[in-house]
Amino acid sequence: MNTPPDAEARRAVKPVICYPVESLPQPDMALYVTARETARKIDEVLAPPRDARTFSVPAGHFFRITSVEGPQVGDLNLWNAGDLSERFYSGKTRALHATHVSTGARLWSSFPALRPMATITGDTLDWYGKDEFGGSVHDVIGTRCDPYTHNLLKGGQYHHCCHSNLTRALAAHLGVPPVEAEPHVHDVLNVFMCTGFTRDTGQYFMKASPVRPGDYLEMFAEIDLLGALSTCPGGDCSAEHSSDSAACHPLLVEVFAPEKGALSSWTPPLRNGYDRSHGS
Repeated sequence: MNTPPDAEARRAVKPVICYPVESLPQPDMALYVTARETARKIDEVLAPPRDARTFSVPAGHFFRITSVEGPQVGDLNLWNAGDLSERFYSGKTRALHATHVSTGARLWSSFPALRPMATITGDTLDWYGKDEFGGSVHDVIGTRCDPYTHNLLKGGQYHHCCHSNLTRALAAHLGVPPVEAEPHVHDVLNVFMCTGFTRDTGQYFMKASPVRPGDYLEMFAEIDLLGALSTCPGGDCSAEHSSDSAACHPLLVEVFAPEKGALSSWTPPLRNGYDRSHGS
């Protein structure tokens, strides 16, 4: 090994946060809490085991994803309901917040809009923090289990990976063939999933989710949203991603409308102000 004499000095250089976020507009969490107290349920959708369903959330409403029968991980996609080209940007959300998100973090949209799509307002797993293995809950680092990687590593044709589940659900919602819906499916928020990176090899790992029936993740829709939620075929992801034998359970999505006037001081976020000239 060609180790330089100043190797330790190089390793000892202190890190710098890539994106200081002090200048980001902060969500008015107190307003959201007050508005949520008046909200009434207007819709619900149940995503069956090893499948996915779409749901709609108007701007200014709340939606809650709940474990209802047993420990289950969910893969979440979000789009601007009026423009599917604006969709959840997991990489930028990770860069602006962290590898795992909880109350107060926001889910950001893709370029060129780059604005908050949703703000996390409730998380019953916020107690978990980071465990001794470096694992935490609700990650924006995994990409979603998919049939292409499954084919690459194991061979065969597996159709109930989260990517395929989300594709079928979006295709049904749009009334188009899966091949037309598939390009809109994107990297996810892994709801309830417990993940991290191994310290020795740096590999992405998963472990049994701490979620239990009654646990939920709740968000406030900053813009009109179309969502799709897949119940991962790995169940609680304690063993493998894609499985026909893992115990899997449904996930419930509920939508809540605040009382009229409860959000009088709130305005939907504007699209990003960059002029898109790119120096030309």
